[in-house]
Amino acid sequence: MSFAIQHDRLAHRFETHVDGELCLLDYTLAADVMTITRTEVPAVVGGRGIAAALVQEALAAARAEGWKVVPACSYAAAWMQRHPAYHDLLG
Repeated sequence: MSFAIQHDRLAHRFETHVDGELCLLDYTLAADVMTITRTEVPAVVGGRGIAAALVQEALAAARAEGWKVVPACSYAAAWMQRHPAYHDLLG
């Protein structure tokens, strides 16, 4: 399933709306290091791969920008651990 994920660079957030629910990934950015601080998907729309899609979108943006990534959020950390193709981004 694909989601219309928007990157709000000013708010340091990736977000999408699914069935009227806001799903998001927040990050901070300092010295070309993206620190993923929170991934949030309401339980009512959970289990659809939304959090994974948000993390993938954030990592694609980090790769495109040449940023390293610190997954401070437990979901993002676990996701990155399971996907070695993104280990080169770890900062």
